[in-house]
Amino acid sequence: MHQKKQNIIRCILLALISLILWAAPAHAAKDTVKLSYVEWSSEIASTNLVKAVLERRMGYNCEIEAVDAEEMWASVAEGEADAMVGAWLPGTHKHYQEKYGDKVADLGPNLKGTQIGLVVPNVTLGRQTAGTGLRNKPYIKAESIGDLSKYADKFNHMIVGIDPEAGIMKKTKEAMKAYGLEDFDLIKGSERTMTHALDNAITKHEWIVVTGWIPHWMFARWNLKFLDDPKNVFGGKEHINTIVRKGLAEDMPEVARFLDNFRWSPEQMGQLMIWINEDDGQYPYEKALRYIRTHRDQVDSWVP
Repeated sequence: MHQKKQNIIRCILLALISLILWAAPAHAAKDTVKLSYVEWSSEIASTNLVKAVLERRMGYNCEIEAVDAEEMWASVAEGEADAMVGAWLPGTHKHYQEKYGDKVADLGPNLKGTQIGLVVPNVTLGRQTAGTGLRNKPYIKAESIGDLSKYADKFNHMIVGIDPEAGIMKKTKEAMKAYGLEDFDLIKGSERTMTHALDNAITKHEWIVVTGWIPHWMFARWNLKFLDDPKNVFGGKEHINTIVRKGLAEDMPEVARFLDNFRWSPEQMGQLMIWINEDDGQYPYEKALRYIRTHRDQVDSWVP
């Protein structure tokens, strides 16, 4: 009787495997979609989400490649990549749009309400509120970019940045010139080194100013604020656009329709970024699958 049960279980398992293998060829026959992206938290989130939808909901293979900002644009313009979902416009990537815009197809915003600028911690040395119930003042007193020169020694004459080719780095150089911050150094690095420096400074209550943007998980983790920019060097609210290579609509119409439908909010992106950051960014694709499972109706609206 025991052997008979084992045989029945084996038959059921073999039947399930056969069903899975029978369904696989329809997916395997589809082309591979190539996406380029920059390793910023926002683009890691959006690119892995697009990859997950393409693979798990639409049956395509999808390859993603991390590059710098200009190479991201160039790879799509030259047809080496099919698309990117990380074009910060109209200001941050303006120079890339001017250089490559006529060689690509712009599908418009996939996320609205972004912002870039210089960011400082907005926390107090002790309790957030005094005995009177009023909020204690933050230990960093700078309110605007112009205040940085006043507190240059406190900031060690440094602005902590990210990768040198990022649009926000170019804008920061413009801001340093506009606000007379010639005695400041713009420190190059990566998003990871920037957030690590920010974490360390907040823990030790040290003065720090960094290049920052919304959406980003650091605004959910720490109380931060943008320094006022009265000269509007960094511009106002921006949006993130989806850019595809020319001819994609003819070669992969289903993929092009999905990319054209892809829309979400800063809050939704922020949720995925926080999930990714829970494991120090090690499993972005798995967290994207989690987003798909918990936002079925939204994903349904994207898929043609």
